[in-house]
Amino acid sequence: MKYYVIAGEASGDLHASNLMKAIAERDASPSFRAWGGDLMEEQGATLVKHYKDLAFMGFIEVLMNIRTILGNIKLCKEDILEYAPDAVILVDYPGFNLRIATFCREQGIPVYYYISPQVWAWKEGRVKRIKQDVTRMLTILPFEKDFYKGHGMEVDFVGHPLLDVIGKEEHSKSLSIETPGKEIIALLPGSRKQEISTMLPVMLEVAKRFPEYEFVVAGAPGQSPSFYEQFKSISDFNIVFGETYALFQKAKAGLVTSGTATLEAALHGMPQAVCYKGSSISYQIAKRLVKIKYISLVNLIMDKEVVRELIQGEMNTDLISKELSSLLDPNGKRQELLKGYAQLKEKLGGGGASGEAATIIVDDLKNKIQN
Repeated sequence: MKYYVIAGEASGDLHASNLMKAIAERDASPSFRAWGGDLMEEQGATLVKHYKDLAFMGFIEVLMNIRTILGNIKLCKEDILEYAPDAVILVDYPGFNLRIATFCREQGIPVYYYISPQVWAWKEGRVKRIKQDVTRMLTILPFEKDFYKGHGMEVDFVGHPLLDVIGKEEHSKSLSIETPGKEIIALLPGSRKQEISTMLPVMLEVAKRFPEYEFVVAGAPGQSPSFYEQFKSISDFNIVFGETYALFQKAKAGLVTSGTATLEAALHGMPQAVCYKGSSISYQIAKRLVKIKYISLVNLIMDKEVVRELIQGEMNTDLISKELSSLLDPNGKRQELLKGYAQLKEKLGGGGASGEAATIIVDDLKNKIQN
């Protein structure tokens, strides 16, 4: 069968690639065409556009790039019609993907949505649109099934795909860099240039206060090493690419920009402080629209503060340094945090999300074709 898969960022590329691999184990002759990244291409997808050309962050940034975004949507619709897939699989990335879902429904193409948009956080009205346009919604967070049920929609909870990735990953015991005599603090300032340019300078100011530690930046997929060189004038640091999980295992603690990385760090047991700062206008708009108490997945899933969140004005050198000191202190909040991580793993349950999602999609399509 022919599948058209759309993912708009690095984490989507990861989870979509694993889903594609699982589909290939259940479909004797799958064909994939995709918007995504290198990992999806490695699973045999013909790539139409790379996610690094699709990511725009914040309300103002989206408005500034609206012509490009609308052009991409038009291109995607035309490409879907030309490819004529048996199904379209959407992976998160709601601003783009929900428009495509409506188009596909109008064309009579089944739509499977893997990793729900965060409609429970804001734009709850999108649920009505999802009910209308999406054939099957496959959720990965335990509270999402009840959320959708409250809106009269049955969805499939398949578990969190990170459990599969982390469970199967062959982690190296050492990084490709040497840090003789120093323990490591990990820095994850985001994946987009705009994020990195905002977060990393503040994190590096903190690094100056901890000269006894080696600060190592997890380089983002799609960003070149040369891009990071400009920040070394603030404070020197090492950087690794494609070794984030090994870095999580090796680091004593970390500073992590909100996103999937907060959950990845927790599942690897790395104590962390969550740091985020956006443009003041985007933040003020979001503050009025978003309905959630926390920005990190760890806290959202646990419905309590497990990791400290330092947002906007609180993301400053003094507060981050104080929190990092507590995380490094065995008599500080380190042990309490690790207990919270253990409870998180229990709440997420077992693995197998990619396989479960693939089974639902392939079986559902086969039934449609037979009928």
